[in-house]
Amino acid sequence: MKNKNFFNIYKLLSLAIVFLVFGSCSDDFTNRPPEDAISLDAYYNTNDQVVSATNGMYSRTWFQLCNKFFWTLEVGSGNMYSGSPDVAGLRTFSLNGSDPELANGWASMWANVAQANALINFLESRVGPDVDQDVIDHAIGEAYFMRATAYFYLVRMWGPVPIIENNLDYSNDPYINTNPVSDIYTFIVNDYKAAIDKLESKIRGSNYGENGRVSKGSAKAMLAKVYLYQKDYPNARAMAEEVINSHEFKLLGGSELPSMSFGDLFLYKNNNNQESIFAIQWKGDGNYGSANNSNTQFGISSNTVSTSNATYGGVFGPSQDIFSLYDVADLRRHETIMIPGDTYPNINTSNGVGFTVPDEDNAQGSGGGIKKYCLGRVSDATGPVDAWGMMDNNTYIMRYAELLLIHAEAVLAGGPSTSDPAALSSFNAVRNRAGLPSMTSITFDDIFKERRLELCFEGDYWFDLGRLDKTDAIDIMSAQNRGNKNTEEYYTPVYSASDHAANDFYIDYPDNDVAKNPKLLEDPVPYTFN
Repeated sequence: MKNKNFFNIYKLLSLAIVFLVFGSCSDDFTNRPPEDAISLDAYYNTNDQVVSATNGMYSRTWFQLCNKFFWTLEVGSGNMYSGSPDVAGLRTFSLNGSDPELANGWASMWANVAQANALINFLESRVGPDVDQDVIDHAIGEAYFMRATAYFYLVRMWGPVPIIENNLDYSNDPYINTNPVSDIYTFIVNDYKAAIDKLESKIRGSNYGENGRVSKGSAKAMLAKVYLYQKDYPNARAMAEEVINSHEFKLLGGSELPSMSFGDLFLYKNNNNQESIFAIQWKGDGNYGSANNSNTQFGISSNTVSTSNATYGGVFGPSQDIFSLYDVADLRRHETIMIPGDTYPNINTSNGVGFTVPDEDNAQGSGGGIKKYCLGRVSDATGPVDAWGMMDNNTYIMRYAELLLIHAEAVLAGGPSTSDPAALSSFNAVRNRAGLPSMTSITFDDIFKERRLELCFEGDYWFDLGRLDKTDAIDIMSAQNRGNKNTEEYYTPVYSASDHAANDFYIDYPDNDVAKNPKLLEDPVPYTFN
């Protein structure tokens, strides 16, 4: 699972941005820019126009990652199961650069980078005199945040990749070197710091309509996570504590919001709740790629019942490993996985309102189903459904529960255990919300398991495994039953003997991009920072 590619999407987006920034002789092109492109070919004359400039970066640019490839990583981690050939490569550790969904995930991240670059480099020169400076600053801060987040995914999935600050610098040069992982992390840290400097501060309140955009607190929370990945525990702790002490975010179902629960996090009506730090803001507009496809991808669709709004469902199911992960007292179990006999009174199905999970070979033969992000067939409670069966419920990239677990791990700081009250307060807040008793001392293994229980099916466990010692990760993954209900399967990750990196969870660059930019396979070149 190693090596890489990127020129194809980069070149297409670079050329698109050249036209969008400097104007086009085609009125049709000017009036109908690509759906995932930001138009900077005219001035923004009002505050509202500038605010809307970043809307696409909260949704469409993320679709090709979140449609399938995001969940392919969950299959690779052992959280999900799929036998579908377009998403099952990581189940057997056989994914390579010819995989179309791998290429889609890669392309999605470079779309984010390209659009962020356009805003960072050109927005301020394209606004009218009536636009307030703080509005401009916030929009540019959003762009720094999105670019940092895209690179955080790129470096964790592919390792060395090219650092691109202005796509136009390379519009005539298709051969771009990659840069070292350490330089990419420096770049990410710098971008999040720039975002913190420019973004607005806020407190997340009960008016969820005002909570969708990222804030200084969002950038600080993501920066805490980046520091944690670098094992920079003092900075991770300090940044996490800034967020905690700001009281911007709250746990749904925690002491401050006791009327809510873990399950409320994933309801359409609770998009942009007080726990959401950064979430993709889906909004169906009739076009493929504008809404959340999880209800279809995860839904149960059997001979007797369907929870999907599309003609199919259940591309992904829970792994057999997950069925035995949760304690029966853990309230997250019912809201994370569907087990035969479980009831969901508010889920609408092909048989009407109310759903009892049947004892069938549902969801890829897993024997159950994934509950997170599954709202059921359209009803008053689910929000709208588009022509593709997709829905408008948000996809979390980060929420406050994870920030609390980051804080606990940063306090532990690589030690064997801790009874530090600060670490225990954060860790136990997450456990107590799940109905589990407090612990008086915690280890890394405790935190690692709690992260899996809390964030299962949210795209993090693959990356968490990548943070472990390679031998430990191999032992965990080799012991997972990666088959379905009827067939046990065990696979051992295979690592390249020539790759001496501690993290060998990097995946191949897309073949097409390697063919266009062979420098992707050359040794990384140190980046010259401005």
